[in-house]
Amino acid sequence: MKELIKNIARWQDEHIASFNAEDDGVKNAFRLKKEHIAFVRKHSKELAKSLNLDEHLVDLAELIGLCHDLGRFYQYDKYNTFNDSVSEDHAALALKIFEECPYKKEILPKDLFLMQFAIFNHNKKEIEEIAGDAKDAITLAKVIRDADKLDIYRVLEPYLTGESATGAPNFVKADASNDISPDFMEIFVEGRQADYNEIKTHGDRKLVRLLWIYDINYPWTMKKLKEAGYAEKIISSLEPKNERLELGVTRLYEYMDKMVAEVKI
Repeated sequence: MKELIKNIARWQDEHIASFNAEDDGVKNAFRLKKEHIAFVRKHSKELAKSLNLDEHLVDLAELIGLCHDLGRFYQYDKYNTFNDSVSEDHAALALKIFEECPYKKEILPKDLFLMQFAIFNHNKKEIEEIAGDAKDAITLAKVIRDADKLDIYRVLEPYLTGESATGAPNFVKADASNDISPDFMEIFVEGRQADYNEIKTHGDRKLVRLLWIYDINYPWTMKKLKEAGYAEKIISSLEPKNERLELGVTRLYEYMDKMVAEVKI
């Protein structure tokens, strides 16, 4: 499997290089995604190991991390955006493009199913239901979702101000105001997931990032998030401070602390 991963990584690099990335904006977008893929691949492998998965599943988790955003380069080349709602579902695109990979035939049918299931579900609001023995499929889907979120916080960290957010290549359009829409504030207080496409302000956008924390699956991931201080940096940038916001922040920190306490030394 390790040699297969190397071959697929080389093929993916060739796929990315096939696009014309001479424009500075495209170069930057591709650079961000290539860095993101490398980090997610690393996080996926480390998280899978922390769960004491067998070596084969650890390798599969790494392969899924490698290929999860394969569709992003075609997406940006064709639509000039990473916003799925105005282009195509990048997870479905990844699977479509992977059909062209000459090494696909070397992947065992069961492994291919697990890979496809995890990649398709890595960007969905919830993991789809699956019949039969679904343990490995659900686990790998949870691993890639956590690994992806963990690095997305790193990617988005430079864009905490409304002005800087306008320069990011993949944001849902919103005004630069730090005000938080009433609906988003109530969702934050209740600790529910929000519809990313309903974002109206940059303040809403930052709350959505905090709400992703409630979708973290494993204590290992939560510990990494807390150590990096991502939530604290977002919260410190929120304005205006008020009682409802503080209520949501308190709830969030309590949730994070409880999950981190479950980490096995």
